[in-house]
Amino acid sequence: MNWLTDPESWVALLTLLSLEIVLGIDNIIFIAILTAKLPADQQGRARTVGLALAMITRLALLCSVAWLTRLTQPLFAVFGKGFAGRDLIFLVGGLFLLTKTTREIHARIEGEDDVPGGLRAGPSFGSILVQIMLLDMVFSLDSIITAVGMVDEIPIMVAAVVLAVGVMMFASGGISRFVERHPTIKMLALSFLLLIGVTLIAEGWGQHVSKGYIYFAMGFSLFVEFLNQRQRKRAASRPPSRDDDRD
Repeated sequence: MNWLTDPESWVALLTLLSLEIVLGIDNIIFIAILTAKLPADQQGRARTVGLALAMITRLALLCSVAWLTRLTQPLFAVFGKGFAGRDLIFLVGGLFLLTKTTREIHARIEGEDDVPGGLRAGPSFGSILVQIMLLDMVFSLDSIITAVGMVDEIPIMVAAVVLAVGVMMFASGGISRFVERHPTIKMLALSFLLLIGVTLIAEGWGQHVSKGYIYFAMGFSLFVEFLNQRQRKRAASRPPSRDDDRD
């Protein structure tokens, strides 16, 4: 427990916590879209249980340092390109995310979600939890490997993961409700997940794409949408003009 009195350990903890929270944005968006398919009385429980299971998965990864090290070692090569276990996980996770997100966009455009409660015959509570847990492992794999390389103290990494998941649990409800109330925001979120899927596939092929570019693009899009919503609210609250009355 000497790390508790070491200032450098606290700096490392805050750095890892920030990393986990920033890289968890895509996870929260994915959870918000997934749990929206469940009845309203199950959505909050699905988010909490799903994130708790995801936290257990992350902690298990942290305790498997030797296995994480082997994930970065090439298993085979195709046309001179070596593929490690990490690459295969990113490829499978990226393809799943592309498929899932494309189907969600198709459902919204074709109006398949326009039924009472926003539900259609679909995934069960258990399948939602499994998807949350598996995709969280893909989303968090890079940050866990980075954490292992940055810090030697397992307790610091465990504390960062637990605190980050706690922040995600606290924020997930509000983000989910906000996304569901604004259809354009939900479409932007789905587009964001498409980009994440593409970057995962690129990472699997050894082409690193900084998520900073994607987060900036998403932040800029959200800012523009915020301006659009302010403009629509102002137009709706404006009293009708005399020209409108004559019409």
